Amino acid sequence: MMNFTLFKHELFASLKLFTIIIGVLMLYIVSVIYMYNPEMTDTLKKLTETMPEMMAAFGMTSIGDTLIEFLSTYLYGFLLMILPMVFSIMLANKLIMGYIDNGSMAYLIATPNTRFKIVFTQALFLIISLFTLLAVTTLVMIVFAEILFPNELDITALLLLNFGLFLLHFAISGFCFLMSCSTKDLRTSYAYSAGIPIAFYLIEALSNMGGSLDKLQYITIYSLFDSVQLIQQNSSCWWMLGTLFLIGLLCYSLAIRFFVKRDLHL
Repeated sequence: MMNFTLFKHELFASLKLFTIIIGVLMLYIVSVIYMYNPEMTDTLKKLTETMPEMMAAFGMTSIGDTLIEFLSTYLYGFLLMILPMVFSIMLANKLIMGYIDNGSMAYLIATPNTRFKIVFTQALFLIISLFTLLAVTTLVMIVFAEILFPNELDITALLLLNFGLFLLHFAISGFCFLMSCSTKDLRTSYAYSAGIPIAFYLIEALSNMGGSLDKLQYITIYSLFDSVQLIQQNSSCWWMLGTLFLIGLLCYSLAIRFFVKRDLHL
């Protein structure tokens, strides 16, 4: 089912990308947690009043009364949407289309490994890498929240929130992997795997500004991730999470099927 040699190779080859993304995430997360104090919240309120539409576009309209609500406002509207998405786009394209584009896929297929084993290994590596990225992010949030504001963070709510975040990016990474396995070249793969998720995010940002644009949110995958409902543990959040899981599972399954059946012209 899995090629451990290939998995190990990808682990070292992707370490630089992983380190850069997690480094930026850690820096931003610690900064946001540190801002959870009366002086900074007053400044943020004034900033929101000065640029209400811009702040609303990134979901930064309500500071919240608790640390988990504060983090939800200032982390989950922009940073934790964009950086894991960039990670998925770059890694998904590297794992399949990158090898096809530079001709290395011919050497992989020439080894005593089936196409299914190769693509399954790459898919599993992408999922595990994404899970590890968000797991480290969660750990950083818990550790620094407890250091700076002991017992202020609702850890159960945070774990559920980040579980939902993982399922969102699981679905997005599945789509990126599908494009990497099914398109004709690297440029086309990047055009679809980056263009569509980014377009959906921009539509979501426009819908957050309210007015006649608020209905646009329902045409994007991001509407299935509702941080407020996850924090409150409303029953409706479960069908949203289930839908995200099914989307991701479908995309990965189709990606594997396309790769196994396609003519690679190597």
